[in-house]
Amino acid sequence: MSTLPDAEPTALADSEKVLANLDLAVPGVTRTFDVHDPATGQTIAQVPDFDALQALEAVARADEAGRSWAATTARHRADILRAWYDLIIGNAEMIALLITREMGKPLAEARAEISYGADFVRWYAEEAVRPAGGLRDAPAGGARLLTRRAPVGLSVLITPWNFPLAMATRKIAPALAAGCPVVIKPAPNTPLTTIFAVQLALAAGVPEDLVQVVTTTEAPAFSTAVLADPRVRKVSFTGSTAVGRVLLHLAADNVLKSSMELGGNAPLLVFDDADLERAVEGAFAAKMRNGGQSCIAANRIFVQDGIADAFVEALTERLATVE
Repeated sequence: MSTLPDAEPTALADSEKVLANLDLAVPGVTRTFDVHDPATGQTIAQVPDFDALQALEAVARADEAGRSWAATTARHRADILRAWYDLIIGNAEMIALLITREMGKPLAEARAEISYGADFVRWYAEEAVRPAGGLRDAPAGGARLLTRRAPVGLSVLITPWNFPLAMATRKIAPALAAGCPVVIKPAPNTPLTTIFAVQLALAAGVPEDLVQVVTTTEAPAFSTAVLADPRVRKVSFTGSTAVGRVLLHLAADNVLKSSMELGGNAPLLVFDDADLERAVEGAFAAKMRNGGQSCIAANRIFVQDGIADAFVEALTERLATVE
């Protein structure tokens, strides 16, 4: 991996410096695909396009690295995660610029995502050292029952494009805290943030090969091959319900532990006694935050009769201000 960028970008134009310092090369993967700035359509980077066989090679590398990681102490893992958190915060502006360039959200929202995403790492750094398992008396007496928790094993993480840092740290950090190796497939629209975040993790002390970033335009082939590999023991996915069904079906053959955050269902209620101005602003934020691309974006608004007409008129005027 390359050394971390030493630039301190403070404006969007400096994102070119961040892009230039990303280490995107993966030995043996020669095919690439373009990553675009959604605001301009400009190609801003080319990243490796793994095929199914290359994805399985990444699984093998992670599995090998994970054997020694699982044997490390919880304190050791916690210290590395805390160092990763510090590097994310220390490079917040660089990450925000990457998020804005590849995902398209305003820079202010990208900066807010840094705090959101970094806090997952801090939380799991602290959770890593908390007691796991327990000892209790057997209900029938005469014995004590010992429960011990152990790393589940190699975890495949599949993340969406709308929060490219936070969804990556939300999945990587608990896996590392528990002692598990990781293969993460970011969305092809927004792979750069994940790549940079993992470079920061390596700089923090995460062992080489423990976290494998697999960028690909062949998601079905990736999932079919990787989830059939007996070295994989868990899959975590955030995305659509339709894709989640497919992944659960694939995971069932090897009885993989599965974590799924699928779709979104977020009704918003407005009652007659609501403050109209605050209700409109709340509805606007709930619907339009992150360009509406959030799992908790309001998808239905229920308004009580007494305030309905005034609310619709005021919300229409507010939405008309969006360019």
